Amino acid sequence: MKILLTNDDGIEAEGLKYLLDWAKTKGEVCIFAPKVQQSAKSHSIKIHDPYEVKKVDSFGDIEAYSVDSTPADCVRVAVLGMKKRFDLVISGINNGPNLGGDIHYSGTVAACFEAAQNGIKAIAFSTAFNSFDNAIKNIDRAYNKILARKMLDFADIVNVNFPEKGDEILITRMGPAIYSDDFEFLPDGSIKPCLVCLYNGTRNLELDTDATMTGHISMTPLENDLTDFPAFEMIAKKVG
Repeated sequence: MKILLTNDDGIEAEGLKYLLDWAKTKGEVCIFAPKVQQSAKSHSIKIHDPYEVKKVDSFGDIEAYSVDSTPADCVRVAVLGMKKRFDLVISGINNGPNLGGDIHYSGTVAACFEAAQNGIKAIAFSTAFNSFDNAIKNIDRAYNKILARKMLDFADIVNVNFPEKGDEILITRMGPAIYSDDFEFLPDGSIKPCLVCLYNGTRNLELDTDATMTGHISMTPLENDLTDFPAFEMIAKKVG
C-alpha cells in the first residue's frame, strides 16, 4: 500500500515523526508537508504565486518534500503536480484536537478533503494539545477499528481524535464548535484574536466533541459533498 503523509503543523513537527514511525509498518510511505506551521488554513491553496517544493533528507530513506504552502497544496503537489499515486492519505498527528464545527478551519482535515476530491481515501489523526502518548499508544487500535468496520468503504474520510487519556473507541458525528474568538482592538489599529472555549460539557457521546472531551477516542466519517440533501429534495419537489 502506498501512503502519503502530510500535516498542518509543518514538516519538522513532532506529530509527523510519530506518524511516520507507525505508518512505515503499514506500507510504502512518502511525505509532503508544509515548510512552516499552517494551522487553521482550512482548504486554502495558492493559485497566483509560485512556491517552493524542496526535497528533504531528514527522514532517512523516506522520500520527503517540504512545501511552502498549505496542507491542501501538499496533497495537490504530490498528486496533481508530481503525478504520484497513493492508496491512502494520512494527515497528522495534529498537535491539538480537530472536533465539531472547528473542523471547517482545520488544515489537517482539509488535506484529507483534498485527497478525497482526488479520489483517495484519507484519515486525519489529532490529539490533545502537547499530548502524544495516548495517540501513539492507540493509533494502531484506531486504524484496525477503521479496517474492521470497513469505514472507508462507506466514507471518504475518517476524522480521529485522541484524548489525553482514555482508550475506548466511539463512532461519532460532528458536534458544535468548541472554540471561538474574542477580539482585542489594539491602539495601532490592529486586532488580536483571543481563543475562547465554548465546550459546555453536555456529555452526548454521539458527538465527537463530547466523546473526546470526556476521554474517548472519537471516529467521525466525513465526506466532501456539502449538499443539504433534505433541503435539496424539498426544494426540487417544489420547483418541479
